[in-house]
Amino acid sequence: MTIRTRLMLVTVLAIAMTMAVWGWVQLQVFDNLLTEQQAQRLGELADTVSTYYEYFPTRRGLSALDATLKDHVQTDPRLARIDLLTIEKSAVEFVAGAGRIAYDWPENTIAAAIETMKPQYLSINTEGGPALALLYPDVSEKDRSIHFVGMISFSQTRTEILGRAWVLLLYSSIGLLSVIFIVLLVSYDRLIGRSLRTIIKTIDEFQEGNYRHRIDLKRPDELGHLATHFNDMATEIEQVLARNRELTQHLENRVQEETIKVVELQNQVNQLQRLTAMGHLTATLAHDLGTPLHSIAGLARLLLERGGWPPDVSRKLELIVQQTQRLHAVIQNIRRVTRPPEPHFEATTVEELLNETLPLVEPLIQKANIALKVEAPEGLPPLHVDRYRIQTALMNLIQNATEALTARENGAITVIASLDAPNRRIAISIGDNGPGIPPELLARIYEPFFSTHVEERLRGLGLAIVQDIMKIHSGALEISSSPGVGTTASLYLPVYDQTAG
Repeated sequence: MTIRTRLMLVTVLAIAMTMAVWGWVQLQVFDNLLTEQQAQRLGELADTVSTYYEYFPTRRGLSALDATLKDHVQTDPRLARIDLLTIEKSAVEFVAGAGRIAYDWPENTIAAAIETMKPQYLSINTEGGPALALLYPDVSEKDRSIHFVGMISFSQTRTEILGRAWVLLLYSSIGLLSVIFIVLLVSYDRLIGRSLRTIIKTIDEFQEGNYRHRIDLKRPDELGHLATHFNDMATEIEQVLARNRELTQHLENRVQEETIKVVELQNQVNQLQRLTAMGHLTATLAHDLGTPLHSIAGLARLLLERGGWPPDVSRKLELIVQQTQRLHAVIQNIRRVTRPPEPHFEATTVEELLNETLPLVEPLIQKANIALKVEAPEGLPPLHVDRYRIQTALMNLIQNATEALTARENGAITVIASLDAPNRRIAISIGDNGPGIPPELLARIYEPFFSTHVEERLRGLGLAIVQDIMKIHSGALEISSSPGVGTTASLYLPVYDQTAG
């Protein structure tokens, strides 16, 4: 049911109830007026009869009065009965009268008239129809005796008038309600309906994304206030959306910038890791090849110093010495080329290191379906480190933990940072719930090229690189493992002493 229908029903019902009450009141007032008019006529006639009796109480006078009353009742169809009563020895005595109907006046009405000495009116139902009865008391000035004039008048005329008035009121009320309903119907559309359609249309357009549309409604009433408040709200929403668009664009730009930084950082860390691995490889090759080359070169020089060799033999020995020197120079050049850059120490925090490193390994961890948990309390002292080398160490340890959990369900890696206050250092631990490392292999994991994996590719340099990075930072690497429980690798870095500069 719409608001218009409800408003119509409520208004019509309210008007109908008001008209019904008002009509009932008017009918009651009209009935009282007719009753008063009828009672006044009866009172005047009763006063005439009482006066006549007071001045002509003789038998001849009463006989004439009786005849007159009978004639009057016969000639006036409205009169039902006229009685003249007196009180003799505390008893009511009939003196004269005439009537169309028989009626015994109630004793309580007579008693009330004697007590108050005022006229008593009664609405009664007679065999001839509804009627109004009047008992008029009076006191004789001669002997102070009390007599009554009782009169009964039919009320059919009053009833008919009231019935016609009720029918007229009913039809006039129905007509008036019909006119009011039509006026309300037309007025609602003009005063409310059009404005509501305008408001609803604007709200629908606003919901569809047309935030610049406003309600064009200039009215000083409630609908005008509603339109004004909606327009103000729409303006605020439009401003908020504009700020949100600016903020979103700003965030997109920041995300793009940070993504570029992360990619650049990952490239730098990867390059450093490759250089560190190549440096380890070349250092190992230089060590493994350097001793045989020195031996070959030394033996060739000893042979040349002995002399007495044929010219072609001497020439070959000189070539051996030259080529060994050349190989040594090549190895040194490779070591210089693959040597990692000099460490660049700067003050930073554990939070910054983790925030820069974990996004680099997040794709690897997600791909392996491994849960990652980070516990880094706030307020840890700062560090003085080469952030790229520390990131390389962390990435190697997290990569090792990820490889240990590759074929394991419900794998989890935990990164915990804590303060070792007595030793003035910070521990960053990377733990996993993998299969662990057997005790017989735990002592060899730091050896270069040692690996439990059987793939035919360059492996076994990760922990060696991490160990070298810790040496550069005057830190330490500790690994603890329990078969079937997991492995934890901890980096210990000294707290930065800011007073030392």
